[in-house]
Amino acid sequence: MEYGDAQIRGQVLKFGMRTAESLQRRASDKSDCCTSYMLVFIDESGDTGRKIELGSSRYFIISLAAFEVHEDAVDCDQRIGLLRKELKLPDNYEFHFSVNSHNVRLAFLHAIQPYKFMYFSVAIDKSPEKLWGPGFQTKESFYKYACQMAFTNALPYLDSATVVLDQSGSPDFRNRLSKYLKNRINAAGDKRILKIKQQRSSSNNLLQLADYISGIINRKMQGKKDWPDYYRFINDKEMWVQSWPK
Repeated sequence: MEYGDAQIRGQVLKFGMRTAESLQRRASDKSDCCTSYMLVFIDESGDTGRKIELGSSRYFIISLAAFEVHEDAVDCDQRIGLLRKELKLPDNYEFHFSVNSHNVRLAFLHAIQPYKFMYFSVAIDKSPEKLWGPGFQTKESFYKYACQMAFTNALPYLDSATVVLDQSGSPDFRNRLSKYLKNRINAAGDKRILKIKQQRSSSNNLLQLADYISGIINRKMQGKKDWPDYYRFINDKEMWVQSWPK
């Protein structure tokens, strides 16, 4: 399932309009509060494996959940923490879209809907007839390329952002990824990315939010019958979803 040309054109128009609104709001926020700064959280859905016939996912989705104002991120984080108490879940419970029940998913999405954030996703179709080349044969190069695509799409919004990556996986790979992203995205000399942190998703509510976004986009790409039940909570926060390759 891919987005049609009309939907893509609509996204381009929305992207441009929101860019202007975003920059205007950012200037206002910075003048009102000197502690405002951007936070970006990255997580994925699916896997980078290529053997779909043996169980690898067809799609690999990576999403950036971006808060232009630090205080908005704090408020959303606190609301997710409160949700655990409301659902009588342990304090260390990790919300994970792929394993949560339908009711928990809806409760999570109801909780986060009022908060101000935006997201950018890249959906890579790993079907052999669409995706080939040596650069997609290893997890590291595949993941780095997907991240670069998502950050490139978000480039007009990035401004001295602190980026938070999931700490799972090889520390060496995460360190190389951090260096790769900063070199690529800050290539023009702008400080689009100020710093990159690594934290465990199990202890970071907003990484769990990025997981939910990726999980919903994955269901939409697959055409699952329940995708509208979840997507309606986040569609107004969508800035760009790139389906690739065509």
